[in-house]
Amino acid sequence: MRDLVDGNAEPEISRESLTEYFGAAYPTIERFADRLREEGELRGLIGPREVPRIWDRHILNSAAVVPFLPETGLIADIGSGAGLPGVVIAAMRPGASVYLVEPMERRCAWLSEIATDLNLANIEVKRGRAEEYHGAFECDAVTSRAVAALDKLVRLSLPLVRPGGEMIVLKGRNVAREVEPARKVLRRLKGGEPEIVDAPTIPGVETTTVVRIVRQTGAR
Repeated sequence: MRDLVDGNAEPEISRESLTEYFGAAYPTIERFADRLREEGELRGLIGPREVPRIWDRHILNSAAVVPFLPETGLIADIGSGAGLPGVVIAAMRPGASVYLVEPMERRCAWLSEIATDLNLANIEVKRGRAEEYHGAFECDAVTSRAVAALDKLVRLSLPLVRPGGEMIVLKGRNVAREVEPARKVLRRLKGGEPEIVDAPTIPGVETTTVVRIVRQTGAR
């Protein structure tokens, strides 16, 4: 991999900093980044302006959620799309089972290809909308990236979370304004108070905003 990805389009990210951050997962993550760069635009997974910024805007942004996730158990990524953050999570949490929930057939085909290509045996692709799986399984954590406003995201996600588990999602910096409109559905689904945290990765790369919501015990 080049030490600098596409000149001034992306912050300087050295191979050393990436290998230090990702550790044993780095070769898998690098291959995933290469596949996204080579095929992401062609297959309608990312826009043309995103291609030069695969690492900071997509891979590292997705990786920011991983420290908040369990090392084992079941994790679901809803609206997985290109596999962000689900594929990154699977590579960095090899002891967990990761469901990639995605309704579009062509994206499911991509996700299945990637899981095979990267030898990520802990991935299972689930074609369909998140609400179609309510009652089908319960997860230790459910995550997502750029899927919906928080009130809708709570309706989609919390029914998939076991009591005591967490909804842990990547959101924009203005997510605080989405909390109040989500309170009614949070009460109905027994979601705890949303915790909004900054999630850093590599120095020099913009931090990511993560929202954590515990599904309270006794929730069914």
